[in-house]
Amino acid sequence: MPTFQVTALDPAAYRRHAIHGGDRIWAETNCYSDVLIELLHGLGCEPRAALAFTLGIDFEGDEWTFFKFRDADLQRLYGWVVEELAPWRPLVEHVEEQLRQGRPVLVELDSYFLPDTQGTAYRLAHVKSTVAVNLLDRDQLRMGYFHNQGYHELGGEDFRALFQPPQQVHERMLPPYIEFVKRRGEPLSGSALRDASLDLLRAQLHSLPERNPFVVFGQRFAGDLDWLLQGDIDTFHTYSFVTWRQFGACYELAHTYLDWLCGQGVPGLDDAARELRAISESSKAYQFQLARAMARRRRPELDVIEQMAAGWERAMGTLRSRYA
Repeated sequence: MPTFQVTALDPAAYRRHAIHGGDRIWAETNCYSDVLIELLHGLGCEPRAALAFTLGIDFEGDEWTFFKFRDADLQRLYGWVVEELAPWRPLVEHVEEQLRQGRPVLVELDSYFLPDTQGTAYRLAHVKSTVAVNLLDRDQLRMGYFHNQGYHELGGEDFRALFQPPQQVHERMLPPYIEFVKRRGEPLSGSALRDASLDLLRAQLHSLPERNPFVVFGQRFAGDLDWLLQGDIDTFHTYSFVTWRQFGACYELAHTYLDWLCGQGVPGLDDAARELRAISESSKAYQFQLARAMARRRRPELDVIEQMAAGWERAMGTLRSRYA
């Protein structure tokens, strides 16, 4: 079998995007957004231009929106079309087929067999996570893939475990969710990319949450504290991941987006960018306060949520007044 590869990359020489740099408030966002950031970067595109979607997240009742790149935005800015694949053959054959046609494959895999998660999930916990496969060599048991903050390779027993032969698959094993990315146009660059991104910003501002999401979240969080303070550290991490971490990481990306537009010569975004960064910084700091409060079984102060609500109103008001 030949090696199937979309673009030539060396994991040792790969330089991740600045979004995953060491100066970030949140080192990672979520598995899908992180992998798209590095996939775009690895294929020579600028992912910051497609981050308008980060402005539209909401509190959904018991968690914040799981934010993801919009397929329509990827197509407009980069000429990408993301299609779902219906699995009917062994996974390794599906991946080979799409790579043969020059299409990266987005697939949910078990982090237990992903070496880049060393210290968190690798050989420790079975956690599904989305990767973007760029290279596959079945004979050499090699897979090159984008995941989390960079580009990696795995092989040997990890490869065998991820691409289990048919005789090892039983009826209770559901096939993973698979997508592939195909080119339907040329990526935009320069002023054309900036102007198209501004159009996405304007459209997003017309579909912001109807109510301030921090007001709604604050009411729910005040009630959740009664049972949260009685839980263990695993309960805290699970709850925090879908709330404080979720919106904190997203609004850092929103700040990054507005900062990128400022760098492209777009005026009037500095104040809104600072407000969103402040929300992100506060969410990170409050996570630590909440962890200490749980250890002491004492209710933490909640005024930080009111400050976030006010900051969100100011930021969105500024953006609406100038660009909606």
